[in-house]
Amino acid sequence: MATPVLQAFGGLYGSANITLLANGFTRQILSGSGFCGGWLEPERSFFKTVNKLRAGAFDTAILLKNSFGSALAIRLAGIRHRVGYARDGRSFLLTERIEPQREGSKFKAAAMIDYYLKIAERMGAKIESRRPQLAVEEKDAAALEAALPALNSCTEPIIILVPGGAFGPSKIWPIERYALLADELRERFGAKVIISIAPVRQEIEIAEAICSKSVSKPMHLGRTPLPGGPLKALFSRAALVITNDTGPRHIAIALGRKVISLFGPNNPQWTQTGHKQEIQIIGRAPCVPCDKPVCRANRHLCMESITVKEVMEAAEKLLSDDTQNN
Repeated sequence: MATPVLQAFGGLYGSANITLLANGFTRQILSGSGFCGGWLEPERSFFKTVNKLRAGAFDTAILLKNSFGSALAIRLAGIRHRVGYARDGRSFLLTERIEPQREGSKFKAAAMIDYYLKIAERMGAKIESRRPQLAVEEKDAAALEAALPALNSCTEPIIILVPGGAFGPSKIWPIERYALLADELRERFGAKVIISIAPVRQEIEIAEAICSKSVSKPMHLGRTPLPGGPLKALFSRAALVITNDTGPRHIAIALGRKVISLFGPNNPQWTQTGHKQEIQIIGRAPCVPCDKPVCRANRHLCMESITVKEVMEAAEKLLSDDTQNN
């Protein structure tokens, strides 16, 4: 969701003059898109990161991150012009402060794309587009083919399911429904179903449980983890991505894929992109949206209210567009 603002900054400063400070996975996802001329990766030690920033002798630091620590780091690094949102007790560390919109004591729900673009507008950038976009490099496509050679001869439509989420278990749709969905997608569309997860124990267990309950036994990436670049290449080949509101959803949107997004506890207003090939299915419960990582109710009503039938109807609609257009 930050790619439109990175594009705007490139137009303002020239991308060759921009260095991004981000972790390795973020670098892999943004690589090839031409948003910057250099990269810095944070060190495990806060003060080593500060020293790395100081050594860069930067004129300006623009914070997309809202944390206090990020503002403290650029202040200690001696960067003269420091821009960011005035929140989280860090206003005194910034030289140019942008006030976030509030509703009473809470932040007003607004699309993060526009939240970021407000920074660019404040800096005098011209906003050409608010559409997220990513690029896939040839080396990443080749790495995907080497990691998953079965895809090289695949003629079936690839449908990716994203059942996990770092936010917490409240976002997760029931495992039994993912298993049934995988079987119905295989039967109805002859799809090659792939479960995309992070290579962590909790998500691997979710993927294994889905596969064990599914007749069609879909492939899952817990068995063949992909770095960020090849993961992008995989998503670029998907006919459809079915996901909760998590990072891979935004990768799929930025690659122009057809997407079905399942919303439960989280407020869709924060992550609206205007993607025309996305269908959002929003859970129905009196407590929606709660924005809590763990459901506090006796039953997970919001996610349970989303049925396999609803998801299949959305898939039919999106995939039938291909048939009609051909």
